[in-house]
Amino acid sequence: MVAAVELQIQRFDDALVVRLYGEIDMGVSEGLRRSIDREWERQRLRYLVLGLQEVDFIDSSGIGLLLGRYKRVIAQGGKMALVGARPAVHRILELSGMYKVMPGFAGEGEAIRMLKGGFGA
Repeated sequence: MVAAVELQIQRFDDALVVRLYGEIDMGVSEGLRRSIDREWERQRLRYLVLGLQEVDFIDSSGIGLLLGRYKRVIAQGGKMALVGARPAVHRILELSGMYKVMPGFAGEGEAIRMLKGGFGA
């Protein structure tokens, strides 16, 4: 069975907010990568915020997806944050060290304000 995942993309000033829905695993990570990268290049913004409020599961390929987007954003002089991970996903992100690399926030507005204010890498 292939996991289904959806995404919703919205621009807020100079921030690209990508809301993910479903399970982020090996079956969907490559398609998500292409979609996010395409929109990031098209929009040419400064901040990337990934909304994880509706993500039920993430595996190592999903962690790789997040880390790869982070490296790309940073290489282009931007900043990235994660938002609203549910407890099980939050725990995986915490154990994998993702929050040591990029900040996590409860809400999108808070993430955008903090990224613009200089918080995070």
